[in-house]
Amino acid sequence: MTYTTLIDAATAREHLEDPDWLFVDCRFDIRDTGRGPRDYGASHIPGAVYADLDKDLSGRIIPGRTGRHPLPDPASIVESFSGWGIVPRTQVIAYDESTGAIAAARLWWLLKWAGHDAAAVLDGGIKAWTLAGLPCSSGSESRSRSTFVAAFRPEMAVNALYVRSVLDDPGWVVLDARAADRYRGENETIDTAAGHILGAVSAPYASALGPDGLFKPVSEIARLYRSAMGGRDAEHTIVYCGSGVTAAHSVLACAHAGIGLPRLYPGSWSDWITDKDRPMAR
Repeated sequence: MTYTTLIDAATAREHLEDPDWLFVDCRFDIRDTGRGPRDYGASHIPGAVYADLDKDLSGRIIPGRTGRHPLPDPASIVESFSGWGIVPRTQVIAYDESTGAIAAARLWWLLKWAGHDAAAVLDGGIKAWTLAGLPCSSGSESRSRSTFVAAFRPEMAVNALYVRSVLDDPGWVVLDARAADRYRGENETIDTAAGHILGAVSAPYASALGPDGLFKPVSEIARLYRSAMGGRDAEHTIVYCGSGVTAAHSVLACAHAGIGLPRLYPGSWSDWITDKDRPMAR
């Protein structure tokens, strides 16, 4: 069986010894960028490799021209995936902390973007794994190198120009995946400007999660996003956040709920605000 959205800890445990399964630890803290590697070294799922959000899952930042976590270029993606030994039959399981699978969702999205569908996120992350009493390892691990064959899907991502072109089109909707207070511009502690893209609808990514950090039932997630989308389909929905990472969680939630894959604006708010002429609500 191929897993393409979420997988629970018990099911994932059954495949620890399967050479065609790859676990990737994506833990990352934007306020302490060394924490993720330290946590991985101290304890991780056996056999897992580590993916750094800044180094492996993001591209080069150009101050004043890009957001905080621009997409890596396709060549870099192919190099990373080849280094982790990913081939067409590889089932990739990405995980991070329990609070919504943020960086793990970014890796999941990058794999889909590159044409690799056998990718899922561990529901509940490393917390769910350890609470279940499942085994962990320490130190650093690696996989035999392969040649990753990409088939990129450029339609999955849109840029600022594309977003601006549909803002006044009632057939489209733009969803803001950040917390509601950041959407309202009341508690901006990361980016240099507060507010949201003019006309965007607030749809906090955390709304798809229960208090235990696990995804809510599919029916609840579907109801949440269909309401926010206001009758539009995934093809006519664009999701953004602060830097294009947590928005991938919303894309994952929609895919898991059977809604489809909304388009991702990877630059997101931190990219949008680099041009003061772009319409903003502050």
